Amino acid sequence: MEIRKPRLGLLGLITGGYEDTFPGILERQTRYAGELVDTLSKIADVEFAGPGVDRKRIEEIVKQYNEKELDGILIVLLAYSQGAYLARALENNRLPIALAVVQPDQEVLDDWEELDLTVNQGIHGAQDNANVINRLRIPCEFFAGNRHEQRFLNFVEDFGKACYTRNRLKNMRTGVFSRMCGMGDILTDDMALLSKIGPESCHDTIGSVYSRMQQVSEEEIEAQIEKDYAKFEVDPNLSRESHAIAAREYLGFKKYLEDKGYDAFTAHFDQFADDGRFRQLPLYAASNLMAEGYGYAAEGDVMCASMVSAAHALGDNDGNFTEMYAMDFAKQAIIFCHAGEGNWATCRKDKKVRLIDRYLGEGGLENPPTYIFTPQCGRATLTSLVAVEGGHFRLLIANGEILLKSDLKHCEMPYFFWRPDAGIENCVEKWLQNGGTHHEVINLGDVSKRWKMLAKMLGIECVEI
Repeated sequence: MEIRKPRLGLLGLITGGYEDTFPGILERQTRYAGELVDTLSKIADVEFAGPGVDRKRIEEIVKQYNEKELDGILIVLLAYSQGAYLARALENNRLPIALAVVQPDQEVLDDWEELDLTVNQGIHGAQDNANVINRLRIPCEFFAGNRHEQRFLNFVEDFGKACYTRNRLKNMRTGVFSRMCGMGDILTDDMALLSKIGPESCHDTIGSVYSRMQQVSEEEIEAQIEKDYAKFEVDPNLSRESHAIAAREYLGFKKYLEDKGYDAFTAHFDQFADDGRFRQLPLYAASNLMAEGYGYAAEGDVMCASMVSAAHALGDNDGNFTEMYAMDFAKQAIIFCHAGEGNWATCRKDKKVRLIDRYLGEGGLENPPTYIFTPQCGRATLTSLVAVEGGHFRLLIANGEILLKSDLKHCEMPYFFWRPDAGIENCVEKWLQNGGTHHEVINLGDVSKRWKMLAKMLGIECVEI
């Protein structure tokens, strides 16, 4: 699935009255705004509709950005601007906002004149506007720093990614094929999820996938098998028949998701045996689709499936569905895995993904071809969306390190060891105390700032462990 750059509107504020005192100041600061747009073009598509010189113009610009359905608005003071002029514009605004205190010059020189002081005086305009934003109780991210430093780019990228993910969630549709009976932490009010987080839960029958599996041609299956042999280390024990069944399931699921316009899906494994027409669990399909940017979770967990899709957007298609299995006190780490699903696109660069013929008792069907790998080691962010009650949702976030270890002899599932910064005992205890779910989402890299920004935009509780 396409991961695009965030689309942001730059709201540059400056009092129009300065033009009488300093002829040409508006043109000068418009050029400065253009420099900001150019700087940020590496990480976002930024639109600048001209300076907001008074209340009327500010309201027009914000309305224009909303009508274009941008992902968010970045506010920058081009000089001083009255905070009250922003109030009505933001009351009618639906987009997330951030306010960055940056300035044209990074040093106060001895020969500065009043004009130099004026064009660099964004701080007190930002204070006035931030005061209004706070009094209106509008969520906002704030930044102050040197516009030429990486820290500024990082802030805007984090904000932009969170805005884009919010937009994606609000338009998300997730296919749901039953739920596991008795599994409590996956249960939620579908209307509350739609209203508060964004995804629409689309309940369907597995026959919708099976009918599309029948449309898959032998040529498509052969092309998929050839692709696997070219890209992966394929187990010689994996038969052509078993491989072809897995490929047909994958291509059938993909056609289904494309036809329905879904961003994610979740299926309970009992559905496939009970249906009677499936010979394998679709672990191969789930792994391929996650690698292509779709969200996925097992057992009918629509919340986790949707959040895997969100994780792809927050990162770079590097979200993964997983579970905590056991604590390893020697390594001070937790081992993560599941039945056999995993985003193989996150595989560590020095190892090749293996595709194996693998026995699996769960589900009572034939051996499902399974991708075996461990993700890229290094920083990684673990998250869980908790349905507390009604429309009250909680996002749990924990940072840690994926370890290098990749040599378990008999683990026929994608797996990894993750060492939480908080320590394994503290991490697990806090997970339990906050109702953290047993299905989790993990991103490569530290994207915790983006998750926290997203939680703020969605208006949900956020707990960092």
